[in-house]
Amino acid sequence: MAITEELAQLEADTLAAIAAAGTSAELEAIRVAVVGKSGTLTAYLRSMGSVPKEERAQVGKAVNAARVAVEEALAQAKTALAAQEMAQAIDAAAVDVTLPGRAQVIGTRHLINNIIDEISEVFLGLGYSVATGPEVETDYYNFEALNAPADHPSRSMQDTFYVRDLSGAAAAVRGESEVLLRTQTSGVQVHAMEDEELPIYVIAPGKVYRRDVADPSHLPQFHQIEGLVVDRGITFGDLKGTLDYFCKQLFGPERKTRFRAHYFPFTEPSAEVDVSCGICHGEGCRMCKGTGWLELLGCGMVDPNVLEMSGIDPEVYSGFAFGLGVERAACMKYNVPDLRMLLEGDMRFLRQF
Repeated sequence: MAITEELAQLEADTLAAIAAAGTSAELEAIRVAVVGKSGTLTAYLRSMGSVPKEERAQVGKAVNAARVAVEEALAQAKTALAAQEMAQAIDAAAVDVTLPGRAQVIGTRHLINNIIDEISEVFLGLGYSVATGPEVETDYYNFEALNAPADHPSRSMQDTFYVRDLSGAAAAVRGESEVLLRTQTSGVQVHAMEDEELPIYVIAPGKVYRRDVADPSHLPQFHQIEGLVVDRGITFGDLKGTLDYFCKQLFGPERKTRFRAHYFPFTEPSAEVDVSCGICHGEGCRMCKGTGWLELLGCGMVDPNVLEMSGIDPEVYSGFAFGLGVERAACMKYNVPDLRMLLEGDMRFLRQF
């Protein structure tokens, strides 16, 4: 078969293959096989030197004509396939706007954070400021400066997580270091009495840690908000009025409060504050164990020894302090029977608040 006939057959076969190509990938494979560096049509161009002189012009003309025809067909097919594939992609990604939409659940702050903010707002409205302090505290600020030295029996009420003190200056406390995870935010009050100018009106929200086993009424890590007032002429009546106002703001004006004598090393006299049960309204139920009351917080007048240790003259200044567990307050506000429910991450429960 003459070379010109071979070229005519190659051109016809290539044009037929181009017309049958269904994708851009198939079209590219044809281009590489025919007009690529190692393509069949390119091979004819490279072999022109072996063609007899009298046939070169005719063969060269046939090769160029075949190349032009193939490249034009490739360009047209590429444009058509690109448009087709674009249309297919648009159809595949199309959204049926007549279908009902899927509502996106909007995230919210956790109930515990909301209660902290709500309690803080009550006291900020009374002129208090918010104080913060370290969660890794020293024995002095967590116990000793709060009238609880190393041999004080009140320490057994708050089993402590001691940590290794790598400073090299730790003195042993019951065989442990002087560094610990704070068991209460009362240490922030000591820092405030040492660092701030009088008078002092602060609250101290934050995490605390105790060696408790998680149960309906205890957690090994929880949140506290403690308050401190130091000023001239502060009385127990000021404490009662402040906490009664706070309880009504947090739980509702219909809720009642009562004060029961208690003991805390930081305060003297001391009391525990109960709030009337929100379920039975004081009649008695399982939630309040038939008493009609729920224990909320501890409080009292700041012990003069504590004032003196912080450099404040108890003959001139007096004050009161209080502290409550945030999780307990949340459960009392929303009638939740188990503290652990606040931390389990069950969205069915958390979305109720």
